[in-house]
Amino acid sequence: MGAEQPETIAAIVAAHRAGTMTPAQTIARTYQRIRDHNDPSIFISLRDEKDALADAEKLAAKDASSLPLYGVPVAVKDNIDALGFPTTAACPAFSYTPTHDSTAVERLRAAGAIIIGKTNLDQFATGLVGVRSPYGIPRNSIREDLIPGGSSSGSAVAVGAGLVPLSLGTDTAGSGRVPAMLNNIVGLKPSLGMISTAGLVPACRTLDCISVFALTVDDAALALSVMAGPDQADPFSRDRPLGTIAPFPANLRLSVPRNGQLIFFGDRKAEAAYGDALKRWTALGAELVEFDLEPFYETARLLYEGPWVAERYLVIRNLLASAPDTIHPVTREITAAGARLTAAETFSALYRLQGLRKIAERTFANIDALVLPTAPTAYTTAQVLANPIELNSRLGTYTNFVNLLDLCGLAVPAAMRTDGIPFGITLLAPAGHDAILASIGRVFHADTKLSVGAKGVVQTPLAPLPANGGDEIPIAVVGAHLSGMALNGELTALSGRLIEATKTAPDYKLYALRTTPPKPGMLRVEAGKGASIELEIWSLSSSAFGKFVNAIPAPMAIGTVRLADGRSVKGFLVEPEVLGDARDITAYGGWRAFMKEAAPR
Repeated sequence: MGAEQPETIAAIVAAHRAGTMTPAQTIARTYQRIRDHNDPSIFISLRDEKDALADAEKLAAKDASSLPLYGVPVAVKDNIDALGFPTTAACPAFSYTPTHDSTAVERLRAAGAIIIGKTNLDQFATGLVGVRSPYGIPRNSIREDLIPGGSSSGSAVAVGAGLVPLSLGTDTAGSGRVPAMLNNIVGLKPSLGMISTAGLVPACRTLDCISVFALTVDDAALALSVMAGPDQADPFSRDRPLGTIAPFPANLRLSVPRNGQLIFFGDRKAEAAYGDALKRWTALGAELVEFDLEPFYETARLLYEGPWVAERYLVIRNLLASAPDTIHPVTREITAAGARLTAAETFSALYRLQGLRKIAERTFANIDALVLPTAPTAYTTAQVLANPIELNSRLGTYTNFVNLLDLCGLAVPAAMRTDGIPFGITLLAPAGHDAILASIGRVFHADTKLSVGAKGVVQTPLAPLPANGGDEIPIAVVGAHLSGMALNGELTALSGRLIEATKTAPDYKLYALRTTPPKPGMLRVEAGKGASIELEIWSLSSSAFGKFVNAIPAPMAIGTVRLADGRSVKGFLVEPEVLGDARDITAYGGWRAFMKEAAPR
């Protein structure tokens, strides 16, 4: 798999929209990669390739520009309902056939995604290791002797191995973050209630959330934006605005644990990698301040030592009573303990948790986020099989407290250690701050210059943000308003800023109009029947944008311009009625090239 092929969601959608690759070709490539990778433990059920290709062909009749995940193949953890697949939660005796999609999957399909299979997991999403499944142990995509991480093992490996660019996991205690680190990918754990859990087999119903695996933060944030939103079918759903990704803040304040509080279980390489990550944050301009990690550790202990184990017991108590041998022995041992908890113990733990939440609120009072290791170390499959409960518990050191404290999290790769083990950091913030974490996490990940996943795919430069702040609007210019051209002063006089130079999708023709001063007119034609035209994107304040647009004379107009990478932006177009005596200059690829040739010599 070469880095020149479109691998990220953004690149795949751009290729589909530009016509350089079709959704059917992408789906066929996905199935070929699954065959080549040859790991039957990743997917519990895989859709018939012909059916997936038929879905891809149907997309051709839809408007690609309106579908943010147009033709993107997606894998779904097998404790999330998807029509056409059984839901097993990695327990054959529990399996059932859903009658409709989960809300999250329904929203992905509506955005143009194609579900290709259901992935393996630690049974009933109980575990952070990925080895507790009767369907086998997925091979870690980075180093085959390592655990894949769990409970969302198959979903993380599928993205890390380059089989799909997007997968869904779940995250109750770290299942969307630990496997992300172990496979060198991004794991986004949204605020509780932001993605509906209707159609999810619960682990701990009050703490569960559906999570996202992707190669980049931007891809993960896009998937979240598609699925986020309230849902009447989920009583735990919240109407919480997602927010938008913003520029890296100039006064970023991040908290790190006090000296001596971090635990790495003797893993000096992980400790050094975390120290290097903090240096990177400082170099990016962040101010690091210390906080007391001990209350967070105490919260983490509540998850498995407290009454929340009873929630896991509730899910499988009938199966425990009727067919206990059908449950993985480690899962059975952990969940059976939930039957012994009393109501008094539950209320006692809830009271203590409320006190710990207040401490956490004070911790976040004057900072933007916490920065912690995603996991303190990494283990081989052999090590975990020999000591399954203790080593699993260690992996949750920095994850188990997050949902109890109602935080959102973003796990991003930070380094590839000299022993070939990936290391990652996690950003944590109060619920509702998901966009803030994405805004800073994307910059950190890009700065590492790490390849993404396991296949050496090079990170592309960060896509420019649509505008610098909520008050600014981008506008695409193709002619006399280009920098250095006759009318560029109209933009600079309004304090316009040049954001980037780029090209349109190959859907446009360019004409030289008979105007003074000379101007071009750009006309949208049938997709793929035109050429990519060079343009510049400028940014104007909303008030300046209004003044600028109001002064545009006919036959020019402002419409929606589709860019080569799949984005859309407002920009100059021409009314077709005036093109009768205009010269077609499309072959020049842009106004600047035409004017250069037309200039007197």
